[in-house]
Formats: sequence, C-alpha cells, structure tokens
Amino acid sequence: MEKRTLRITLNADWRAALRAAGTLAQAESYQGETLNFESADLLFGRLTERRWSLVQALMGTGALSVRELARRLGRDVKRVHEDVTALAQLGLVERTERGGVLCPYANIHVDLRLSAKPLQAA
Repeated sequence: MEKRTLRITLNADWRAALRAAGTLAQAESYQGETLNFESADLLFGRLTERRWSLVQALMGTGALSVRELARRLGRDVKRVHEDVTALAQLGLVERTERGGVLCPYANIHVDLRLSAKPLQAA
C-alpha cells in the first residue's frame, strides 16, 4: 500500500487551488492530496493547536478509539470526540468501521505564505 501524503495550502483563490489539485489528480502516479484554506483565519480556526496534537498522536499508530486517544492526550473524551468530528469533516482523520479513528497520512506538509496587502485609504 502506498503511503498517503497531504499538502495543506493557503490560497484565497479557491478555484485556482481546485484546478491545481485537479491537475495533480490527473497524473499517472500518486501525487498526494491537497486541502486548501482561503484564509489564515480559516486555517487556524479549524486546525487548532489541540487538533494538530491529535493528528500527530494518530500518525503512524493505526486506528485508536476516541477514548484511548483522549487517554493518550490527557484530554476529556467529549472534547476529543468534537475535535475528531471536525478533523474528519476536513479529511485529516478517518473513522473505521469498528468505530476507531486513524490518520491515513504518513506525511503532512503545510504550505503557508502570507504577503502584505496594500493599505486602502480611509
């Protein structure tokens, strides 16, 4: 089985990001997967510090129950469940048929570039 990779990008032009991802998907060999955010606010709002820790704890471990994941992270089960749900909606984690959760990616790369916007006159 080929190791999956994920590239997280920040591109306000979501159409361009979608076209770029589509181009990669047309390649003959696996080029990885892409998750784009339109703004830094959206990226950091959805991928909080605790959610990053959760993803990192899951990478390479195989499937874990939410309860076991909460135990390993020293966190409340309810809050971990909420974070797992948010991460599953983004595709960063996946649920198994037996109710577990796993991170299918062997490598996650965040491509974050911020640039100055021209100031507008008041």
